[in-house]
Amino acid sequence: MKIGHIDVGERPVFLAPMEDVTDISFRLMCKRFGADLVYTEFISSDALVRHVNKTKLKLTVSPEERPVAIQLYGKDPAAMVEAARICEEANPDILDINFGCPVKKVAGKGAGAGMLCHVPLMLEITKEVVKAVKIPVTVKTRLGWDADHQIIVELAEQLQDCGITALCIHGRTRSQMYTGEADWKLIRKTKEHPRIHIPIIGNGDVTSGEICKNRFDICGVDAVMVGRGSIGRPWIFREIKHYLATGLKLPSEHFAWYLNILKEQTLQSVERLDERRGILHIRRHLAATPLFKNIPDFKKTRIDMLRAETLDILFSIMDSIPSPQE
Repeated sequence: MKIGHIDVGERPVFLAPMEDVTDISFRLMCKRFGADLVYTEFISSDALVRHVNKTKLKLTVSPEERPVAIQLYGKDPAAMVEAARICEEANPDILDINFGCPVKKVAGKGAGAGMLCHVPLMLEITKEVVKAVKIPVTVKTRLGWDADHQIIVELAEQLQDCGITALCIHGRTRSQMYTGEADWKLIRKTKEHPRIHIPIIGNGDVTSGEICKNRFDICGVDAVMVGRGSIGRPWIFREIKHYLATGLKLPSEHFAWYLNILKEQTLQSVERLDERRGILHIRRHLAATPLFKNIPDFKKTRIDMLRAETLDILFSIMDSIPSPQE
């Protein structure tokens, strides 16, 4: 499969862009475990054109994570064009436009999934951004605003006509946020539309190799994107790729192997930020990881782990956790 001139291999599996999750260290770790394409956290076009330093730091990409996409969002065409050119200077392989973020502070202001209520403006922005840069431009969006306005099949054709080189569809409406099950039927319908010739990437509720293979086989998508299933579990890409290649589940590693991955993530987070902020940042991964699921009477340990404020205390707690395999 190719996105523009970027070859991402056969049946590729991507790491979804996620705010406060897909920083450079997490992207590199997911790449190490087999992610074929990784995305930055989404970047505000308005903040970028105002040269907000915290936003500009999100543009940093590493040669080791390629191919990598920078994701941009906004609702003003001029700001999006200027920001797209700034992103291109950071030398990503792909520029992705976010028309799918459902959170109120983004969609409620008309950006992200809010654009699903303003399709002509969405198409204008897409067309102008494609014209403004030389790298491939892709779009990530949702099925529609709500159950009564699931416009994705028609919208996909319109976005394709704007010149994008791939489209990622999250199988929920904006109104659903992240509740309920992702609906892949409309993703499949979009892929099967006779006029669609760009790659279609499916996203939503992919948490195992079996589910990923099913999405490729049943829905015919060109690529599958993994989002929340990777939080606290970057090794999911290793598991998925093994299943796609063999049709078999990858045998589990020892508990300590997974624990060491989480500790490595923590150290990288602290190194990138500082001890206090790094630990705060990693708590989301520690809270979401399935690693501690089957440990009895874990509630107090979990609370202590998520309240730890120093590496020494946090690692001491983690080292005291009994393996559920024992």
